[in-house]
Formats: sequence, structure tokens, C-alpha cells
Amino acid sequence: MPTAQRDYYEVLGLVRTASDKEVKAAYRKLALQYHPDKNPGDKAAEESFKEAAQAYAVLSDAEKRTRYDRFGHQGAPSFEGGFDPSIFGDFSDILGDLFGIGGGGFGGRATRGGASPGADLRYDLRITFEEAAFGVGRKLDIPRLEVCADCSGNGAAPGTKATACSACGGRGQVRFTQGFFTMARTCPQCRGEGTIVADPCKSCRGEGRVEKVRALEVKIPAGVDGGARIRLVGQGEHGRRGGPAGDLYVVLALAPHERFEREGAHVLSEVEIGYAQAVLGATIEVETLYGTKELEIPAGTRQGEQFRLKGQGIPRLGGSGKGDHVALVAIRVSRSSEMSEEQRDLLLRLGELEGKPARSERKVLDRVRDLFG
Repeated sequence: MPTAQRDYYEVLGLVRTASDKEVKAAYRKLALQYHPDKNPGDKAAEESFKEAAQAYAVLSDAEKRTRYDRFGHQGAPSFEGGFDPSIFGDFSDILGDLFGIGGGGFGGRATRGGASPGADLRYDLRITFEEAAFGVGRKLDIPRLEVCADCSGNGAAPGTKATACSACGGRGQVRFTQGFFTMARTCPQCRGEGTIVADPCKSCRGEGRVEKVRALEVKIPAGVDGGARIRLVGQGEHGRRGGPAGDLYVVLALAPHERFEREGAHVLSEVEIGYAQAVLGATIEVETLYGTKELEIPAGTRQGEQFRLKGQGIPRLGGSGKGDHVALVAIRVSRSSEMSEEQRDLLLRLGELEGKPARSERKVLDRVRDLFG
């Protein structure tokens, strides 16, 4: 038969450096193995279950575990005179996971009167590149459950009221014995409400809430990016029976821009220049979020080089300046058919001067003369 003085780490089969997660997992395993419901009439199993629970009560609590590690059983709480389940923090949650027992098993932590918080809601909003950069206010139509105005959320028809459930005395839970513990689960008669509605409200059919479409305005700050979430506290669904409202999360998606791309707070765009501009340099115009700006292209610029226009990018969230506009150079190579005779002759001459002559596209008549000349 187990002894109360057995080392708690030994009871759970753990080393003294075991993590909180390992302590919890070890207790779950033993609780499932020795629970009285699975071993009816087995006193040894009941004692083993009690011993494991005592070990978990100490080792799952950081302060109690520290005292136990220093002073052994003398530093641990006494279990003489019976087992007190109120020492546990998440003990009932563990039993609920293992045996399907509802929350509030120790001390009635479930909400009385059936009050429950409203659900959080999500709204996906698509915005333009410019709206993300500079911010915008948008009006949204949000369908949600709201407190019924006719019954003020209690579910009873006007002029009537709900009465306390006779099965649970208005607590919303009924207690029962589970081995040597006293547990609690949702009352089957009132389904945890704690009250019975004899004459339901016709507007909400006794639910206390009705679906409405509410117009809300959301302010999108300058500098947001795709995937950002804006939280509107209390703008989700209303709670039941006086429970708190949930929140609304607006999730942003950016529509693609035909000319710009984004990299953090920087804006990227491609600018096209001619061969002569790349070789000799030039001053060109670049379209930015703030209008057309001049950009100096130095002589000898190569394909793919990047040039920055400082402060012409996207405002950073929180007002800490702006990013840059980054121009990526693409050198335009014209087709021969797009060039004038003078341009072709100049390129041929350039090829000869470089010692790398280009192929001349002579007229068909010239080729015929060569064949018969």
C-alpha cells in the first residue's frame, strides 16, 4: 500500500529537474490509471490516485515545489485529516479532459445565471496600396448578435420574468460524488442557465439575443501592411445573460498596385532608361506616392542598379519617419525595326569604334547585287 511519505517525484516517476509540462503529463497518466471510476471498489487504486493527486498538488505549484525541494515533506502542505482538493489550480481541468467533467468542479467557478461572454468576430477588409500607406477611415456593416431590446437579454416575454431552476437552485450546476471528490457539472434541466423561462420572448425566442447588422467605422492608421489586425474592443457579439461582449478583429488585405511593390516601409518601382542615358547619365522623372520626382542617373549605370529617393516611401507606424522610394533600373534595348536609319547607322559606327562591329541589316536589293555582281 502506498505511503504518504513517499517522495513525490518518485510517486510521479520523475526526476527532480522535470519541467511543469512533464509533471502535468505524469499526473494525467496516473490519474487515468488509478481513477476510482475505472477501479470500482479497489482501495489500493484509490490510495494510489490520492497519492498521485497529493504529489501533483505540490509539484505543480512553483512556491510549494520550492519549499518541498528544500525541506522535503516538512515543507509541503499537510494532508492529514483528509484530502482537500481546493489546493489545486488546474486539477479540475485535468479531470475534465480525462473524464468529460464540466468546469467548476472545485469551488463552483462556473458563471452563475447562465452568463457567458460573446464571441469574437473577424472581418476581412481589402484596401488599396495608397490607403495602407496614408491611412483611411472605412465604414463597415457587421452582422452580429446583440442583446434583445424587448426582453433586455433575459429571454422572458415582456411583463414576465425567469424563475430560478429548482434542480440546481439557480447555480447552473448540480453536484455529485466522484470517488472521494465532490464534483459539479452543468445542470441538465436549465442547461447551465440557472433559470427557467416559462414564457419566452417572441422577438428572440428566449435566447436573449437577436441578429442585427451594425454600422461601424474603423480607422486604418498610415503605414499598415497586409495581414495586420485591428482590434475593436467590445464590438463583437454581445454576451448572453449580461456576459461581456466579444471583440471585432478587422484583418487587412492589400490590393496589388500596377506600378509599385512594397518592402516594409519602402516602395519599389521599375524605371526604364535608354542605352545612351545609361552610358552618359541623365536626369529622369520617377513616379512616386507623392507625385513625380526627379532622379539623377549617373554615367555608366548598369541593368538592375537601384537608386533611392529618400523619404518618398511609406510612413512608418507610430510616426517614426518614412521609408524610401527605391527605383530599379531597366535598360531599354530597342528592336531594329523600331529604329530610324540614322539610329542604326550610329550604332554600327559605335560598334566599329569599340572594335566589336555589329551585324548590318542591308536592304534586299543590296543582297541581290552581291549574288549577280
